[in-house]
Amino acid sequence: MAPESHPHGVEELCEAGANLYARALDEGRVPHEDADTTPCLIDFGLLQRDAGDDRWLLPTAPSVALPRLLRASERQVAAERDRQVKLAAVFEPLMALHTAGDSAVSSSAITVLEGFPRIDAVLDSVIAECREEILTVQPGGKRSEEVLNQALSREQPVVARGVRMRTLYQHTARHSLPVLGHFEHLQGDVEVRTLDEVTERLIVVDREVAFIPGSKDRSVALELRHPGLVDYLVTTFERLWSLGTPMYPYAAPQPVKNGLTTRQRAVAQLLIQGCNDAVIAERLGMNVRTVRVHIAKLADLLGSESRAQLGYLIAESGILKHEGTGG
Repeated sequence: MAPESHPHGVEELCEAGANLYARALDEGRVPHEDADTTPCLIDFGLLQRDAGDDRWLLPTAPSVALPRLLRASERQVAAERDRQVKLAAVFEPLMALHTAGDSAVSSSAITVLEGFPRIDAVLDSVIAECREEILTVQPGGKRSEEVLNQALSREQPVVARGVRMRTLYQHTARHSLPVLGHFEHLQGDVEVRTLDEVTERLIVVDREVAFIPGSKDRSVALELRHPGLVDYLVTTFERLWSLGTPMYPYAAPQPVKNGLTTRQRAVAQLLIQGCNDAVIAERLGMNVRTVRVHIAKLADLLGSESRAQLGYLIAESGILKHEGTGG
């Protein structure tokens, strides 16, 4: 007949167990099989195997068994306390992050990318997963062939599968052979427009994630995923786009109004604002020597003999009035 299962908890001593223990004390030992239905006696250490004959179980005095049980319990408590200390140490920095509140949560919407390899790797990954549209602002008139070739390898597979790409450059890019060559090789739904001045570099992918510089040398970038920030940047792009002059697929000649090209008008506009040659060059994406050539042409057109006089003659001539800069 199979032994019955133990009918009580581990901290209890059943009546059958108490009777068997009393018998063991009275007889000095009991057969091992007699304890099969009362394992509580062995668990409590009240019966232990006879070292000389494992067929028998010998009784242990309660005054000896109880301290042994208590020491084992203390060790378990100590181990549990040690586990608690370790868990607290693990969770302490996480609790500090949590107490930071909304700032910790919102920081996940802005990721700082440091170093060009890291920036390029993240850009490659995000653009490769683009589904619908890429918006880009590229300040400056020149980009190296190396940079443009890297951009081509990143962009061509995306536009080839139907993604639309719109890019804003400054007007100086209209005369950059590497830039023109880049867009001649880029086959797909691609549009390019130019302006005299644009914002800092901007890339927006699917109107869900945007990238902007995080440092002046662009060795740090910010990856933005906050919907409010991205929407703001998309709105900025769309407003600039509506003002831009189409460039692709061919560079159109600059229009002449009131005897001035678009470029000369932009230089004149900044001149009357008091900008020096270096500032004009930076804002219009050209070198200082080219700025001075345009200034010389303006001076010749208006008959100016000095820079101060040139600014006055520009303002008085009315050549900028139709853009809202005159009286």
